[in-house]
Amino acid sequence: MISRRTLLAGTAATALTAAAGTAANARPATTTRPAWAAPFATADGFAGTDLLGQNGTTGGVGGPVVTVRDTEAFLDYCDRNEPYVIQVDGIMRFSSKRALRSNKTVIGLPGAEINGGGLDVYRRQNVIIRNLRFTGADDDAISIQQSSHHIWIDHCDLGNGADGLVDIVRGADLVTVSWCHFHDHSKTALLGHSDSNAGPDTGRLRTTFHHNYFDGTAQRHPRVRFGEPIHVYNNYFRDNALYGVASTENAGVLVEHNHFQNVAHPIYSGYDESGPGRVVERDNVYVGSGAPQTLGTVVEPRTYYAYTPDNASSVPSLVTAGAGVGRI
Repeated sequence: MISRRTLLAGTAATALTAAAGTAANARPATTTRPAWAAPFATADGFAGTDLLGQNGTTGGVGGPVVTVRDTEAFLDYCDRNEPYVIQVDGIMRFSSKRALRSNKTVIGLPGAEINGGGLDVYRRQNVIIRNLRFTGADDDAISIQQSSHHIWIDHCDLGNGADGLVDIVRGADLVTVSWCHFHDHSKTALLGHSDSNAGPDTGRLRTTFHHNYFDGTAQRHPRVRFGEPIHVYNNYFRDNALYGVASTENAGVLVEHNHFQNVAHPIYSGYDESGPGRVVERDNVYVGSGAPQTLGTVVEPRTYYAYTPDNASSVPSLVTAGAGVGRI
């Protein structure tokens, strides 16, 4: 018997056959039973916690599985209120940020891409985004905001955007970003949009970053205000020109078992005009990198969930082999 927690429809990775002869004004998507059986994946980190009335992150489980092959159909299903597993087949081209509502799994089939625009998770919960390439966004590639919670971003490829690749702001909470490849970009991941937003953000923004590849991106891996705890473990930081992680405005960030290579400023406490944040580092590897800044104590993520980190020395090979699209 497979439990509801493990029945994550977001693991669908087999293309389904489209219905022939779809009328031009009909929704050109196939609705069918999934053609896959195993393996099933489970959100870990903060997205996997049983908090705020949500038992982990299950996405569109229980709803129809649809395969979309054009932008109109894709945006239509994203904006529906009902649960769906949305399998993306092809390149979805649009501009600006478009709504992605609650109880959705969006998973890319081989070659799937979102080009020019991004997904906006606004006052939503229980969302999974997996195996998708995001490129050329004219705003944020993925925006999680306004008290949205239980969001899992996994095995995505993100680069070449105009603003943030993953921004988690305005009281959003309980997010996991795992096994993603970030590249060809500057402002990678922002947690907390403003020094003046202490009220909505303090004690929220709880996010886990693990096994991500920050590949030549310049900054914000992540940059954090107010949130605690933020858990950054088993990530590969390579050639990050400005800095790796920045904890500011009394945020609480644990940075552990990561591998920093050629990063002059791997960890900051305070940055630019933002005041210092608390940051604890342990068991990281620094190759050709500067000394980390640390300050104070941080709530342990084990307060919320169990995890077993990989040894930092093995992170480059593990992450380069496993992060990004086409690897689930």
